[in-house]
Amino acid sequence: MPLAAIDDVYLHIIADGVVQAFEELRRSAAGTVATGDETEVTALLEARLNRKIEEDQVWRQLVASVVRGKESLSFDGAHLEKRPDLSIHLTSRTRRFPLIAEAKIIDAARGEQLYCRQGLQRFLNGEYAWGGREALMIAYVRDGSTIETRLTPYLTLPAQATNYAVESAPTSLGLGLYDAARTGHRRSFLYTHTPPPANDPGGIALWHLWVDASAAAAT
Repeated sequence: MPLAAIDDVYLHIIADGVVQAFEELRRSAAGTVATGDETEVTALLEARLNRKIEEDQVWRQLVASVVRGKESLSFDGAHLEKRPDLSIHLTSRTRRFPLIAEAKIIDAARGEQLYCRQGLQRFLNGEYAWGGREALMIAYVRDGSTIETRLTPYLTLPAQATNYAVESAPTSLGLGLYDAARTGHRRSFLYTHTPPPANDPGGIALWHLWVDASAAAAT
């Protein structure tokens, strides 16, 4: 533990697939994307990603299934009903350890503080993705916010850099077609079933995908 890191080449393909699926939802379910709650939007995304397995050969080679709200254990088994927003089961990895994605709405009322406190933090304390080295954070952005204008300034504040154990500030993934960055964080737990030094999970890389869910974009 933890598992070997997923190659960046594959993570880029997965990130592209998630964003492409979301763009298709903006065209086919504009009202829900622009006004629905987080659960409604994520349910649509889950369905579209699973349909993509049937339609896209490259995606099918990487992804076996996508499940929303799948019950999972925390790192020490103390929490038995943790339900990450999306569990992306990869064809090359045991189903016990899917690639986890957590989603949050960003708008005038819900910003980077909630995104970090109720999303990002769960990857640092061993609630989610404790067996892996990477995970996804998806923001459904409805107010024009970007990673550069909201997340980067927040995580580079000294207090927040400490709170969220930031090892590397948001770095653009250079994908061009959508807003994406990677951050690195230390984790605050130790495996309880493994003797030291193998009980240290090491850091985690979070891939942040901020997709446009604004009403203007959905029309």
